[in-house]
Amino acid sequence: MQHSIPVESLGPQGEIMAHAVQTCVHCGFCLPACPTYRLLGEEMNSPRGRIFLMKETLEGNLTLEEAMPYIDRCLGCVGCVPACPSGVAYGELLAGFRAYAEPRRTDRPAAQKAQRRLIRETLPYAGRFRAAAAAGRLGKRLAGVLPSDLGAMVDLLPDELAKAAPLPYFYPAQGARRARVALLVGCVQQALAPEINWATLRVLSRNGVEVIIPQGQGCCGALSMHIGAAGQARDLARANLRLFPADVDAVVTNAAGCGSGMHEYPALFKGLAEEQEAIVFAERVLDISVFLSRLGLDAPPPLAQPLTVAYHDACHLANAQGVRSEPRALLSAIPNLTLLEIPEGELCCGSAGTYNLEQPEIAGQLGERKARNILATGADAIITGNIGCLTQIAAHLQRLGRPLAIFHTVEVLDRAYGKL
Repeated sequence: MQHSIPVESLGPQGEIMAHAVQTCVHCGFCLPACPTYRLLGEEMNSPRGRIFLMKETLEGNLTLEEAMPYIDRCLGCVGCVPACPSGVAYGELLAGFRAYAEPRRTDRPAAQKAQRRLIRETLPYAGRFRAAAAAGRLGKRLAGVLPSDLGAMVDLLPDELAKAAPLPYFYPAQGARRARVALLVGCVQQALAPEINWATLRVLSRNGVEVIIPQGQGCCGALSMHIGAAGQARDLARANLRLFPADVDAVVTNAAGCGSGMHEYPALFKGLAEEQEAIVFAERVLDISVFLSRLGLDAPPPLAQPLTVAYHDACHLANAQGVRSEPRALLSAIPNLTLLEIPEGELCCGSAGTYNLEQPEIAGQLGERKARNILATGADAIITGNIGCLTQIAAHLQRLGRPLAIFHTVEVLDRAYGKL
């Protein structure tokens, strides 16, 4: 097969990138599905436009400095993927191009370099991130005078960091064992919302599932992929490939970004020694909502009080993994719970991994838009399946002076079973 793109210069992911670029027929179906195109109305801020920019850059017709401002504005929400009739693997293309571009960039200002280094060296490591978040909370009063890159990070931190007991290596099933799984506990989530993992353990146990929490596990690598740090992403992924046992029915995740990141392992290791291992591993990765739906949920009793909730689709669950019906089915199985849909529910909330840290202006517009759409439902609470969305939505509701309770899907199931 002939490529106009110099595949040999792109490393092991060159074939993936070249195929994605050449699959695009520039039909334009992606335009209304793209949040940045809907906000900015510019062709170069659409998936179709960005694919053109990537192609021109790889062929030497544009410089990275000319193309990257538009690529940087991409959320990576992959809302374009379900809308694409040609099946362009835009997520893999974007990750591959960012990995290609990042070590070659010379145009980043010093403050942006410092911010990205801080992201790279803290967010993927739960202990470091928790320490940094604790220090950052003290600086919230200074958010208005901090440089914008740092102010955006501090502004998203909660007023208090939740405390939780250390997770065990093993959590037994209640009653007859129906399945055995390994749980990825996440990095940012374990620091900001550790109760989600405890709720996950209790709900799985209640449904007859034995859970292994591999000790020494770390970040899945998704955050590193977001910023083009492919080497770091592979190192983190290799550690998890080594630590997670093979004799389980599934590797369960309760963060949409983590699940999406682990499903990208085959592309991350394309052409490398771990490729086949990554393929097998990715096939076992299931979001908690998918796993419970396939297993068959132990019917929850009615909630003590009626609750009306709005369900927010996390992009890396709905778009990247195609998981939409399963969380809704689980929530609909809870008596006394009324489930509402959010206007413009397909639109990203602006979190998108590290996006709300690196592109705070656009992320802020999307976050406020999402918050206002949620409030328009009249719901008592919000449910979603990703820690980034939880943090972003909570922050923007707070800014509007209209805070609402916000839960992970599994926390609501835990509540129905009597924990909360």
